[in-house]
Amino acid sequence: MNLNIFYKILQKWKNIMTNPVKLRFPVHTLDGQLLLPEGSELTEDALGLLVAAHPSCALKTYPLMDHGTVQKDIFSLFNRPPYDVVFSDSDSIAEIVDIMKTVWFAAPVLDVLDFFKMQDVPTYHHMLTIFALTILIARDLIPGYRNRVSEIVCGPTHDFGKICVPLEILKKQQPLTLNELDHLKHHTLAGYVLLSYYFGDSRSIAALVARDHHERSNGSGYPKGIKQQDLMVEIVAVCDIYDALISPRPYRLDSFDNRTALEVLTAMAQKREIGWRVVKALIAHNRASKPGCHEAVVSVEKRGTPPADNCYGILADE
Repeated sequence: MNLNIFYKILQKWKNIMTNPVKLRFPVHTLDGQLLLPEGSELTEDALGLLVAAHPSCALKTYPLMDHGTVQKDIFSLFNRPPYDVVFSDSDSIAEIVDIMKTVWFAAPVLDVLDFFKMQDVPTYHHMLTIFALTILIARDLIPGYRNRVSEIVCGPTHDFGKICVPLEILKKQQPLTLNELDHLKHHTLAGYVLLSYYFGDSRSIAALVARDHHERSNGSGYPKGIKQQDLMVEIVAVCDIYDALISPRPYRLDSFDNRTALEVLTAMAQKREIGWRVVKALIAHNRASKPGCHEAVVSVEKRGTPPADNCYGILADE
């Protein structure tokens, strides 16, 4: 490697590690309470003061699966292709539901689910789907995963910060402007701040997943461009990409077919943006024969066709 390039990369890494991230947009709760204004630096001191200002232990919690129609909606998602194959093993479903029933959330967290169910159904379904997929893949890859429920609950909260993104941006059918794209990316830091506040801990896995689920293994993601190395975060990240591809989205007329979606993930693994072990586990669950996640043979042949009229990744003029 050229020494000049090496020193530039090293300096970028030092800047990431030493310079706190600065918010480009404010972070507020669902009821409009301002937590941090635009321009705030996410230092340990700032987050510590925010966490100390909210007595999370005083919040009453409620079982997620008993809230509204959550359980009914999750079972409905299990029956939708291709999830009818992914979740076709009855023993897996029974175990997943059993774990889900142990998850309790404070009212403000449940209120966010209700908000998206009313205002942005695709995001609501996406949050529930990632919850179930996270548990399914964690069963394969996380030792003693049943004892780590506090980590698995990050599934339905990974996009929590989208309450700080205007609905007109979340629902926009045309290409986003650069400013709108930046506002959309803000959901990672907003979710980190909000969940640090509600969970009373800026190092909780739920807060870290909200912040880092768009980071990539090769450092090409956001918001900090760090190299993703946490397996639980990576599981959520891969599940997030997969569901976003195969589910309805406002920025394209048709969803990706399942084969093409899995080819996108294998291509990302080839570029070291995401890890092979999580991709292989997901592919194994897409096979009717249900091979072990370490036994699944992954084809790198590209035969799928991405949907036409896809606005994702295209920027509009300001």
